[in-house]
Amino acid sequence: MTDDTRRGRLCLDSLTKAFTPQGREPVVAVDSVSLEVAPGEFITLLGPSGCGKTTTLRIVAGLEEASSGHVRLDGDTIDHLPPQRRPMAMVFQSYALFPHLSVSENIAYGLRTRRQDKDELDSALHIALISMNLVGLEHRSPHELSGGQQQRVALARALVVQPEVLLFDEPLSNLDAKLRGAMRAEIRRIQRRLGITSLYVTHDQDEAMTMSDRVVVMNKGRIEQAASPADIYFRPATVFVADFIGRANFIEVVPARVEAGSAAVTALGRDLTVAAHPEVRANAATYLMLRPETLSLTAAPEGGIGSVLRATFHGHSVDYEVETGAGTLAVTVPGPDPRCLLAEGTNVTVGIDPARAYALVKS
Repeated sequence: MTDDTRRGRLCLDSLTKAFTPQGREPVVAVDSVSLEVAPGEFITLLGPSGCGKTTTLRIVAGLEEASSGHVRLDGDTIDHLPPQRRPMAMVFQSYALFPHLSVSENIAYGLRTRRQDKDELDSALHIALISMNLVGLEHRSPHELSGGQQQRVALARALVVQPEVLLFDEPLSNLDAKLRGAMRAEIRRIQRRLGITSLYVTHDQDEAMTMSDRVVVMNKGRIEQAASPADIYFRPATVFVADFIGRANFIEVVPARVEAGSAAVTALGRDLTVAAHPEVRANAATYLMLRPETLSLTAAPEGGIGSVLRATFHGHSVDYEVETGAGTLAVTVPGPDPRCLLAEGTNVTVGIDPARAYALVKS
């Protein structure tokens, strides 16, 4: 839980940003985005390219001016403040280190521009070097560092000025997969320890799901859903969110009744009662969302409701594509038993766990 008395409460109030390319109609990059970030909360903006997430971050940082709307920090409007006067720090995708400065000089740059007392500067620099595991690298130039070391220098430079809000613009996209995983854990550990309000932009779903208190899924400049990673995955607000996050199967159904957040539907020959989005209505076209790992397969030598089109063995799991009367379904079987692998062409029945299915408005 966050402490409401702490500083760092960030509020985006109906932010809109329109660009007007020469000789063309205006393009709305950010469309009435409203979001409140609690002190110490880690929020990730996630979405496809061109969805407005980076533009939103740049407006918060003061690097872009909103066409309308406001950015507020701890109740004060900061739209008029230039980037250097906002109590924020930003970690960039390109690291943005000064090539002619050493590691120590890069980290201390923000403190020097703030005319920090020398003793306080030296103390803060020492703590930053230790916390970022950069001791022994103080006098190296950026080009002498690995990608992970450069990223730690960039993070140390942002943290050493003790910002109220920390902004991240796809900071790990230049790292290899193994190092990305390690840096995710490191960033989250430090952020939690310091309790700094953080706004993180990425196109990487794994980053968003593993690091965030809440994920904000954006599409065409608008927020589709802002919720915990679990709710985003299991209780998506829209078909777009369900389809964008992970993998999902959609079966068209018509609920016979809807009450108390549940819908009675028939799918793959079974009558089911499943959780339903608040906008789902009885006798209206609806999608039943089924994640591949929530389905099960059983060989049915005689009968069945489908057949295996393709089986892809990963070792830790098997991905099946199954042709059924409701369309082709993706099914993932984790920890497969080698004695029970299903060959292509096998007739099967498909089991549905109603506790992990979700009814969505068809859009």
